[in-house]
Amino acid sequence: MYEANPYQSDIENILSHRGDNGSDLWTTEDRRLLKGSPFNTLESALYLLELGIPADDPVMKDAAELIFSTWQEDGRFKVYPKGGIYPCQTAFALRTLCYLGYADDERLKKTVEYFLETQQPDGGWKCNKYSFGRGEETEYSTPNTTLMVLDAFRYTELLNHDSRLEKAVDFLLQHWVIRKPISPCHYGIGSLFMQVEYPFRGYGLFYYLYVLSFYHTVKNDARFCEALEKLKERTIDGRIVVERVVPKLAKLHFCKKGCISELGTKRYHEILRAAE
Repeated sequence: MYEANPYQSDIENILSHRGDNGSDLWTTEDRRLLKGSPFNTLESALYLLELGIPADDPVMKDAAELIFSTWQEDGRFKVYPKGGIYPCQTAFALRTLCYLGYADDERLKKTVEYFLETQQPDGGWKCNKYSFGRGEETEYSTPNTTLMVLDAFRYTELLNHDSRLEKAVDFLLQHWVIRKPISPCHYGIGSLFMQVEYPFRGYGLFYYLYVLSFYHTVKNDARFCEALEKLKERTIDGRIVVERVVPKLAKLHFCKKGCISELGTKRYHEILRAAE
């Protein structure tokens, strides 16, 4: 079906996992959309997009419909049938659907409203799950959740036209200075953060810079420029070398650990163009 795609084997590999969790489209029978990482519904659709599968492909449209089936009237997404709904889960669902081309859907506009209404005083968004106790560091918002929200919001008309997003950007840039683990989830900036992870899966230097590069306020910000220099130091001849990838993705050619990634380099060059 995708014979002309140079990453045909990777695409087939990802598609081969679509029933691993007990139901189709990388989910479970009770629609747990983040079950089975890294081959879950919310992530697998993003891998396929990165590999060139169009958003209007039947598989992608079916995945989007599945994600929308967990949407709630208040704008949140219940990606697990039981338990609480955390902002990071809704941010992940919103991000994936925006990537799939649904940013103008009325349901997602409600989700955008939900995030604007729940923005914290420090500019970010916070998951109130205190797994590490309630130290003073937990007063901060959650960096990874904030990064995913900003990733989704770049598909909206708010991009570079709303001071609330500028405040969220500044929160993330301030974390570059703070460095220590903050938020109830303890996201920090250390050696793991600095490793080049691709595809974008978590809170790391490459994804951090990629999302922030869409926001004009970072262009001449010393914190962003310093972070970008750190990423440049990790490239070879201006090309991205994958330093970290989860073991289950290790067999995929587009993100082999220790190797240059052409698709990752494409994302890196987007950052460089935005920083000019």
